Amino acid sequence: MRVASGWSTEMDPLVAVTTAWNHVCDRLGGRPSMLLVHCTVAYDPQAVAAALRTLAPGIPIQGASSCAGVMTEEGFHGTWGTGLGMLGILDPDGAYGVGVAPIGDDPHAAAAAACAAAIAQAGRPAEVPGLVLMSPAPGAEERLIEGIEAFFGPNVVITGGTSGDMLIGEQSFQLANGHAHGGSLSVAVLFPSTELMGSFHSGYEPTESRGRVTRAEGRTVFEIDGRPAGDVYDEWSGGLATEWARTGGGPVVADISMHPLGRQVGLAGGQPYHLLAHPKSLSASRALTFMTELPVGTEIVMLKGSRDNLTLRAGRVIRSALEGSAATVTEVAGGLVVYCAGCMLTVYDRMDEVAASVRDAMAGRPFLGVFTLGEQGCFPGGENRHGNLMICATLFGR
Repeated sequence: MRVASGWSTEMDPLVAVTTAWNHVCDRLGGRPSMLLVHCTVAYDPQAVAAALRTLAPGIPIQGASSCAGVMTEEGFHGTWGTGLGMLGILDPDGAYGVGVAPIGDDPHAAAAAACAAAIAQAGRPAEVPGLVLMSPAPGAEERLIEGIEAFFGPNVVITGGTSGDMLIGEQSFQLANGHAHGGSLSVAVLFPSTELMGSFHSGYEPTESRGRVTRAEGRTVFEIDGRPAGDVYDEWSGGLATEWARTGGGPVVADISMHPLGRQVGLAGGQPYHLLAHPKSLSASRALTFMTELPVGTEIVMLKGSRDNLTLRAGRVIRSALEGSAATVTEVAGGLVVYCAGCMLTVYDRMDEVAASVRDAMAGRPFLGVFTLGEQGCFPGGENRHGNLMICATLFGR
């Protein structure tokens, strides 16, 4: 197993793809067995896909758009909104496949179709992969996870991130085997010949403010403890909801990123771990719409973050992945880091520090970092979940 990264901030998509591809191949000493590709929406996705078809025919390629840039062991790459990154995996004894399907009105069917295509390319029918990597369009992530689990069984490990743009989602796209798609689910199935290590964290601390969702539909929460959700959030956050509505966004959005709601999913070493939900909009009736679901009956807690925590936590998640496997960093070939776009924009001026924290935790091993509108990962208890303001790390053993 060998892993190598490549990147470019060249504005011409053919130049950017070619530059990153040449770096990957030179560092691997050959063509990869699988290629992960993420780039900003400043690039024409069809031009990126065409370049990939020309340079890497026959190689499983999976990826999506990334918000504002990408990062590698060489730093953050997002000059003037352009940034493209690749992670190449050379693993002759492994098997890899990629599939894609439009989500439409049936996320379960889309998940099954994409997984079936990926398994067929990998040539491993009736087997459960070591990892399923998903890059969906925003909006139906919970149902897509259900569909993947229905296809492979509940013990499958899922990771990935929702295709990113500048926090709207309407420009995001998905990449699969040299083609670009919109409104779709791109998945990769990985059967590596070496160990996979992973960690899924929030990096936020719970506060004393707690309640229960008493009225909700889809991703909109109308009431918490029988009161308008916006009023409760306002009370817990010190007036952020009112300020948000008054200003229409701006700097308040970063403050809201520091005060998400969360729910406890389980315990690890006696300590609770939480899944976070980021507010997306506030209605005139004081209902809050989130970027993930908070069903009726969910016990919720307000969490708090800080710029220092958001900057340093990426490295902590790498160390957590290593601790969970009892491996040492010398046994790591490289990795993929999925980092929330909202967190990235909150600490945008410190992104080189974020990249450095990952590089230091991985002792300089190659990695690709992408910025997403939602994160998918597997908690220590085996729960596959979709959340917000999270970070997910996947490490490939040597």
